[in-house]
Amino acid sequence: MLFTPFEITETVDMFLRFKLDIRAITLGVSLLDCAAASGVETRRRIREKLLRIAGPLVKTARALEIEYGIPIINKRLSVSPLALVAAASDDQDYTPYAQMLDGVVKELGIDFVGGFSALVQKGFSQGDLRLIDSIPKALSHTERVCASVNVASTKSGINMDAVRRMGEVVKETAEMTASQDGLGCAKLVVFCNAPEDNPFMAGAFHGPGEGENCLNVGVSGPGVIKAALEAHRQASFDELADIIKKAAFKITRMGQLVGMEAARRLGVPFGILDLSLAPTPAVGDSVARILETMGLASTGTHGTTAALAILTDMIKKGGVMASTHVGGLSGAFIPVSEDEGMIAAVRAGSLSLDKLEAMTSVCSVGLDMIPLPGDTSPATIAAIIADEMAIGMVNHKTTAVRVIPVPGKQTGEWVHFGGLLGGAPIMAVNPAKSDAFIARGGRIPPPIHSFRN
Repeated sequence: MLFTPFEITETVDMFLRFKLDIRAITLGVSLLDCAAASGVETRRRIREKLLRIAGPLVKTARALEIEYGIPIINKRLSVSPLALVAAASDDQDYTPYAQMLDGVVKELGIDFVGGFSALVQKGFSQGDLRLIDSIPKALSHTERVCASVNVASTKSGINMDAVRRMGEVVKETAEMTASQDGLGCAKLVVFCNAPEDNPFMAGAFHGPGEGENCLNVGVSGPGVIKAALEAHRQASFDELADIIKKAAFKITRMGQLVGMEAARRLGVPFGILDLSLAPTPAVGDSVARILETMGLASTGTHGTTAALAILTDMIKKGGVMASTHVGGLSGAFIPVSEDEGMIAAVRAGSLSLDKLEAMTSVCSVGLDMIPLPGDTSPATIAAIIADEMAIGMVNHKTTAVRVIPVPGKQTGEWVHFGGLLGGAPIMAVNPAKSDAFIARGGRIPPPIHSFRN
């Protein structure tokens, strides 16, 4: 017998009771060979290539769901940063590229496509500037396209000109999707140290250092971790760490099995497995509730950052022991609107924007899916981005900002985005201005410990 009755029951419980799932399988495709002097020709080549390579993705995922009984929530596509691909063309506005990508994924039944992206941590090329200027229109004219801009890295420092421009872009995107409460901003991420193999939206893109194509898998199981901890409420921190690590190991092994089989059937290399606890608005699928199971009365109270540090580190350690292909972000996400426990904590007054920023120093990403008052200025948004980029740069980790200034709404009002994006109360922003700081421009130099050669 390969598995004991206990192990079989435990695995079934993970899926049926504790909401374990494959959150995403993301097919990464290089488009660098599609570049041409004509924008029309470039888009024709891209469309033809994606239809050929990504055509079987959804059918393959559905077949695996049936055969293995494992839910695969999202089928996604990531492509080379469009700023690199479109730079050779005669286009000034890159919106048609986003519209073409949107049409392709709709035709194939794919949920999202990432890669309307630029890498500007050290400076701008003409293609980068055109893409960034196109983001508000592109996201307001498409449904499934996601954008990202990397404005900082530990090696290069923080491009504050890019930070300032992204504050404006976030604001413009919110205003252009005002009828949807600024929903376009939910598809836009600003990064420090962006990983090139991330399967999670909105920050996925197929990095220049990646191969021709590959399949990346994102696994999520907050409910499994929470259930494991609930059975050991009196455990010491040493025991707690071991419990989380063992649960993460089991989740990772399942994800690798599905990912490698999907890659084999698609005829592409298996890339990485990203074991990130990605919550949903559903009860029982919350990272905040895991932290509270550790002994916190409410997420956001004193001790929250320490609890999140334990969780994130043990998730990574369990994953690395289970697979040699762990990558992406891997750890714990803390998106406010997508986590019912986070929403409850905001409503209770125990979780603030400042506390969330502190938590991002130890979690996987950063300030994620946070609704802000609609009158928040571009300079204030840029300052929020700058703070988060500094945390990533100094700590040599990936950090990101995905905030939504909701047009016409103020602190405390409720906004609902729907689906996995959920909803949340609008969070308060510090009223003191940062305009003069942001207006300086230039580049914040990298930290001394970045010089490792």
